[in-house]
Amino acid sequence: MFKSNFMRAAGVPSKKKLSFAVKPPLRMYLRKYTRETSLPVKYGDLMRFDNTASLIDGHGEDTLWETAYYSESDTKELHEALTQIYALLKTDGNVEVLEHLSVARIDWCSFGNTHPFRIRIINRYNDNYDHFYVKKADASRVYGLELEHILSPERITYMVDQETLIEEHIAGIPGDRFVTHNLEVPKFDQTRISKEFVKFNERCFVRLLGDMRSYNYVVDVTPDIEGNQYRIRAIDFDQQSYEGRKSFYLPQYFKENNPIIKMGMSLMDPDTVTQYQLEERTLIANRAKAGSERLRMLLDVMRRDQISSAEKIEKLKMELTDHHKNDAFSACKNMGDIVLTNINLITKKVFTQSMGNSNLL
Repeated sequence: MFKSNFMRAAGVPSKKKLSFAVKPPLRMYLRKYTRETSLPVKYGDLMRFDNTASLIDGHGEDTLWETAYYSESDTKELHEALTQIYALLKTDGNVEVLEHLSVARIDWCSFGNTHPFRIRIINRYNDNYDHFYVKKADASRVYGLELEHILSPERITYMVDQETLIEEHIAGIPGDRFVTHNLEVPKFDQTRISKEFVKFNERCFVRLLGDMRSYNYVVDVTPDIEGNQYRIRAIDFDQQSYEGRKSFYLPQYFKENNPIIKMGMSLMDPDTVTQYQLEERTLIANRAKAGSERLRMLLDVMRRDQISSAEKIEKLKMELTDHHKNDAFSACKNMGDIVLTNINLITKKVFTQSMGNSNLL
């Protein structure tokens, strides 16, 4: 069913997270680390579609994405620009790859905070495809992407130009699909999934990335000598240190993740869970130490920014004070202060337990 651009743009009021502009200090940081670049097309250009059609998956279910259709002249112009952006993402702009790349489809999603476009790129030589995303730039999301890049096991590729954000596609099985269809595996693999979820839970809490319901992460499965290895990766960074509830930053509290939680409870005792938490905190501490200059600069910018409300900041301060049994949060004035304090407190516990008292930042 086709839908007009006008009808889709009308919308209704919602209580979605507020969007925060990328301010000059953050832009200076992005330029220093080559995250800001001039793009041949902006988010607003993609909003010029004439109509859309619901995108149905191979099982006949609505994906919540809509394929966007443009005029003939706009299609040619957009496709050329989007293949150039893909080359910037993958080959630092090497134009030689453009000869065999083309845009197969432009999809738009009205579900979510950033109303992203997903661009499907096809290699004409072998019909292999890849994706990337065009979104409205939001400071919360940029901070989330940077913290993921510095503190997680994975590196993140993205670009910003004025109010436009370009993100690479993070491959994996969508978490909601994984929870529904992929938990019936041998006990050995179930234990590995449960272990990874504990570590993912810890990564989110340390850097205060919220709203990790099953549809906001993917599971990357790698065949191993015996069974599979699993890595859970966040794909939605809108809720980076915005909400005031501590539980919002712990994926274990979302009902969508209950099947994994229940499986883990049946396979691991509390001492084992504590061991995995300590392992992940140690890894985070080592990553923070290795990227200390970049992390310190990012948090300095974040501490001068305002990306949440005073009410949410005060609530999170109180809940984290109670959680850590430490009044260090009382001096925090904004979410940047809270993130810095949380990282330092948790990594300090690691070093206290393993090699003596130390602060990383």
